[in-house]
Amino acid sequence: MKNKFLLSLFCLFTTLAFSQSSNYAITGKVTDKDAGIPLEYATVTVTDVNNAQDVEGGITDMEGNFRVEVPQGEYNIKIEYISFQPITLKRTLNADLNLGTIQLEFAASDLDEVTVVAETTTVDIRLDKKIYNIGKDLTTAGGTVSDALNNVPSVSVDVEGGISLRGNENVRILINGKPSALAGFGSTDVLRQLPADAIERVEVITSPSARYDAEGTAGILNIILRKEKTLGFNGSINGSLGNPDLASISANLNLRTDKFNVFNTTSYRYSSSPGNGYFDTRYNTTDDITPTYERIIEDRDIQRLNRGFNTNLGLEYYLTDRSSITGSVFYRNGNDVDETTNLTQSFNNSAPVLETSRIERQKEKDDRYQFALNYINRFNDEGHQLTADLQYTTSDETQNTFINEDITLNTENTDPIIAERLLSIEKQDEYLVQADYVLPFGEGSQFEAGYRGTFENEVTDYRVNQEQIANSNNFVQNDTLTNVFDYTENVNAVYTQLGSKFGKFSVLAGLRLENTQLKGQIGSALTEAELQDIYGFEINTDFDNNYLGLFPTLNLTFELNERENVTLGYNRRINRPRGWFLNPFPDRSSRNNVFQGNPNLQPAFANAYDLGYLKRWDKLTLTSSVYFQRETESFEVVQEIIELQGQGSNTNGNTVIRSIPVNLSSNERLGAEIGLLYNPAKWLRLNGSFNFFQFNTEGFFNNVDYSAKNTSYFARFSSKVSLPWSIDWQTNAFYRGAAQNAQSDTDGILSVDLALSKDLFDDKATISMNVSDLFNGRKRSQVTTNDLFTRDSEFQWRQRQVNLSFVYRFNQRKNDRQNNRQPSMNDDDDGGDFQG
Repeated sequence: MKNKFLLSLFCLFTTLAFSQSSNYAITGKVTDKDAGIPLEYATVTVTDVNNAQDVEGGITDMEGNFRVEVPQGEYNIKIEYISFQPITLKRTLNADLNLGTIQLEFAASDLDEVTVVAETTTVDIRLDKKIYNIGKDLTTAGGTVSDALNNVPSVSVDVEGGISLRGNENVRILINGKPSALAGFGSTDVLRQLPADAIERVEVITSPSARYDAEGTAGILNIILRKEKTLGFNGSINGSLGNPDLASISANLNLRTDKFNVFNTTSYRYSSSPGNGYFDTRYNTTDDITPTYERIIEDRDIQRLNRGFNTNLGLEYYLTDRSSITGSVFYRNGNDVDETTNLTQSFNNSAPVLETSRIERQKEKDDRYQFALNYINRFNDEGHQLTADLQYTTSDETQNTFINEDITLNTENTDPIIAERLLSIEKQDEYLVQADYVLPFGEGSQFEAGYRGTFENEVTDYRVNQEQIANSNNFVQNDTLTNVFDYTENVNAVYTQLGSKFGKFSVLAGLRLENTQLKGQIGSALTEAELQDIYGFEINTDFDNNYLGLFPTLNLTFELNERENVTLGYNRRINRPRGWFLNPFPDRSSRNNVFQGNPNLQPAFANAYDLGYLKRWDKLTLTSSVYFQRETESFEVVQEIIELQGQGSNTNGNTVIRSIPVNLSSNERLGAEIGLLYNPAKWLRLNGSFNFFQFNTEGFFNNVDYSAKNTSYFARFSSKVSLPWSIDWQTNAFYRGAAQNAQSDTDGILSVDLALSKDLFDDKATISMNVSDLFNGRKRSQVTTNDLFTRDSEFQWRQRQVNLSFVYRFNQRKNDRQNNRQPSMNDDDDGGDFQG
C-alpha cells in the first residue's frame, strides 16, 4: 500500500513538472514611443490562433514590463493602452520569447471616443497598499480634502474633522509620500482648507512596508496631489459659492516643455462653519469629593469664519532623459475668527442657583512655508533608481482669545467671574532628509534600502492675563497659568527590504530601525511639586526620552489567476504622543470641562496582521480583508473629576471634569471589511463598503478600571447615474454604528450627500450643485457614565452645506487622459514599488 502511495505521488509530481516545463514565457516592455517612458497597466492579451476562446494575459508593472506563460502553439499577442494605438503580433511559440521593447503611439484622433476609467473611483492593489484613483466625485465639488477622504473606503472623518482608518484614529497622514505642512504637522486642520480637486489619488496603506514610517498604528494615508504632465500650457479654474457662507476659487496651472515642467496650484477659501454643542452633567457625591453643584447644563453656539490662502509652485527640470531635479515652495496663510457662546446653568436641589453667559472670541493667524527639493536618477528602464529629498517646513501661529462671562442669575452670591485675555504663540520647524535606493535583479526581484530623518521642534508660548476685581480695565498676568512648552521630536530611520516573485507567489519582506528622541521643557513659575499638587500627578518639567525599535514587515500575495489574489501582511507600528498630548497645562475653553496633556505619556507599540482577498470580474471588483491588531501601552483619553486649586478665582475650588490621555496596558482590535465597485452599464456606477470591528481595552488609571469591549461598524454607499443632456447625478450615504468604551456610549450617525452636474461648452466646463449632510445628522450624541458623574452630550462641528461650483478647463478636456503618456520623473511616490 505504501509503495502504491509513493508511486502515485511520483506520478503527480512528474505530471506537474511536465506541465510546468511545457509552458513558455512571453516577456517584453511597453513604452511610449514619443516620450520613451514605460507605460504602467498596459494590457497584454495572448489568444490561441486555432482556438479564440483560449485566452491568457496580464498587465505591465510600473516599469512597463510584462510576463505571460502559455503552452506551445501559435498565438496573437495584442498590446493595448488607453489613448494609444494597439499593436497585434503573431508568433509561433516553441521556446521562451522575449519581444523586447514595444513602442505604442499616441492615438490623438481617438481621444473623444475613449472610455475614461477615471470617471469613477477605481482601486489598484499592490503588495503593501490599495490605491484609490479619485474619479469625478460630484459630492465634493467645492469641498475640501477632508470631504474627499470621507468618500474613500476604509476611511472615515468624524464630526470634528478627525480622520480614522478602519475606526482607528492613530493614522499617519503623508502628502506625496512625505510628512508635509499641507497635512498640518499631524493635525488635520489644513486638510479642511485645501480644495478637494487637488487630489489625484489616495493610497490606503493598512500594512505598510519597511519603506514607510513606523508611525501610526492604524496605518498610513498617502495623499497624492495632482500635477499635470501634458506638454504645453494647460490647466483649470474652479469657483464655488455656498450656504452657510462659502466662497472659494482655485487654479491648477501647468506649463511643460521637453526640458522642464512648471506647475502651480493656488486657492483662496472663505467659509462660515456654524456648529453647536450641548452638555448636561449630573454629579455624584463621594467620600472624596463633594461637588459644588449637583447638575450643570452647558448650551454652546459656535460661529467660525475661516479665510485661507494656499499656493504651491514647483519646477521640475530634466537633467537627462533619466534624471530630474524638482524644487517647490508651498505657502499657506490662515486668518480665522471664532466666537463661542456658552450659556451655563448650575443647579442645586433641582433649582437653578447660578446662570452665566460666557463668550469666547478667538482670532487666529497662521503662516506656513514649505521648501522642498527632490532628485531622482533612473539608471535604466528596469527600475534601478536613486531618489533624494530635502524639505524644510516652518509655521507661525498666533491666537488671541478674549473670554468674558456675565452672571445672569446668582442666588448663592458666588464670587464674580473675571474676564481673561489669552495669548498663544506657536512656532514649529521641521527638517526632513531622505534617500531611497531601488535595485531590481534576477527575474522579478527587487532590493530597496533607504534613510529618513525628521527633526521637529515646537515652542508654545502661552500667556494668561486676568481681570483685576478692583479695576476691570486692568489685566494682570497669572503666572500660575502662564507657561512655555518647548517640545522636540527627532526620528532617525534606516530600512532595507527585498521583494521577489516566484510564479504566482510574491513576497515583500523588510526591516526598519528607528531611533526616536522626545524632549520637552516646561517653563513655568511653578515648581514640579506645585504642579503635582495642582494637577494630581507627578510632572517632569524637563524630560528627554529615547526609544530604539526594530519594525519588521512582511507582505505576501498569491495570484489565484490574473483577476483574483489573496494577500497576507504583518507589520509592527509605533504611536508617538504629539506635543498637545504632552502639555500638562489645561485648555481654558470651559470652566467645567477641560483637556489636559500628560508629559508622562509613553509611545505605544502595535503588532498588526491583515488577510485580504481580491476578485475582479468584467464589471465588478470585490475587495475584502480580515485584520487583527494588538497594541501595548495604548493611549486612552479618560475623564475624571478633579479640584483645580490656585488657578485664579474662575476655577478655585470648583469640581472640574478633566479629560487626559494615559497609557493603558493593552488594546486588541479585530475587524473585517468588504468593498464592491460595480459598473453594470455606462450610465450607472455603484460602489459600497462595510467595515466591522471590535476592540478590547484593558488597564487601570488612578485605581479605576477602564477595561471595556466595544463592537461597532461603519458602512458607505455611492451611486452615480449619467442622465440625458450630459447631466450626472450622484448620491453618497455613510452610516457609523453606535459605539461604546469604558465610560461612554455613542449613538450612530447617518450622513447623506447629493449632487447634480452638467457639462458645458463641449465638455470644457462643468457646473455642479451638491448638498452635504442632507438631513443635518452629522452630530455626535454621547452618554458618559462613571461613579462620579453622568453626562449627556451632543456636538455638531458643521451644519448642512449647499454648494454651487463651476470649473473651466483650457487645453484639456474632462475626459483627457494625455497625462498618462508622459509621467513625471518624480512620480510623487515614496520609494520604488514592488509588484508581483
